[in-house]
Amino acid sequence: MSIPVLTFFNNKGGVGKTSLIYHLAWTFAGLRKRVVIIDLDPQANLTAAFLDEDSIEAIWNQQNLGSTIYQCVKPLTGVGDIAEPVLQNVATDLYLLPGDVNLSGYEDALSAEWPNSMGDNNLYRPMRILSSFWQVMQKAAAKVQADMILVDIGPNLGAINRSVLLATDYVVIPLGADLFSLQGLKNLGPTLRSWKRLWQKRLDNWNASADKSNFPDFLLPKGRMQPIGYLCQQHGVRLDRPVKAYDKWVQRIPDVYRESVLDENPSTPPIRQEDDPYCLATIKHYRSLIPMAQEHRKPIFNLTSADGAIGAHANAVQDAKKDFKQLAKRIADHMGITL
Repeated sequence: MSIPVLTFFNNKGGVGKTSLIYHLAWTFAGLRKRVVIIDLDPQANLTAAFLDEDSIEAIWNQQNLGSTIYQCVKPLTGVGDIAEPVLQNVATDLYLLPGDVNLSGYEDALSAEWPNSMGDNNLYRPMRILSSFWQVMQKAAAKVQADMILVDIGPNLGAINRSVLLATDYVVIPLGADLFSLQGLKNLGPTLRSWKRLWQKRLDNWNASADKSNFPDFLLPKGRMQPIGYLCQQHGVRLDRPVKAYDKWVQRIPDVYRESVLDENPSTPPIRQEDDPYCLATIKHYRSLIPMAQEHRKPIFNLTSADGAIGAHANAVQDAKKDFKQLAKRIADHMGITL
């Protein structure tokens, strides 16, 4: 039985995705769910949130097999096989497989094997490479008996992200309240459905091939990519409501999500974003808490008075803790995980 994989993805950047995953990972771990975080964004920003620069530099310079996601799959570019992942134990129930700026070099191998996976024979190697991220994720989760896998990826629709999404069971889409996030949403839905159909063709081709009987223990991801909702990043706020400049974009999200991602008709009458069941949460800015948390290398809801979280900041810390706990519970419900 595979461990469920949750990926946060929007092909438009700058929507607070990495910070969101960072805080949710800490929240799930605090709720006694063992979490493995996989940083599959070649920029490795999530890794930088969990580890200091000296630690990251040491990992990258040593280039030990399995020490990063790239070092796990790198042997596949030669004559080797997937390396055993080496996880960083960040905290109790919280494990990280670091990202790697060299990961972008793996894009060519994934692109080359995509058409090869529809051949008539010798399918094991292309399918092994295309499913390599999933194989690494499951190895990592099995090592620590994790309950869930959280994945961060970059804002593009390239071969790396395609293979990550093939490995994904559930997708959460972070959005900003702007035209660009809305356009990204329109591109994302059809792409996910296309990748899902194309992967199913490859699974059918594999199941009908002679190679399958030669590798009876070789498992492949199902490519579910089930969207469970979106998160809206709050920009300007007045009395806990988006300011007028952003409100028109916010209120267009529900219909675009239904049309583009779910392939459904818009709601009649149109549904407001704050009433939309597919809106998992509106993520607040928390203002100056973010740089304070970054300085002390901890999530905003773990800030204390010793860190400078006093007065209104202390109240905001408690609000953040409550908000992320509610969000974690909603996501867990969609994934069938009991907290």
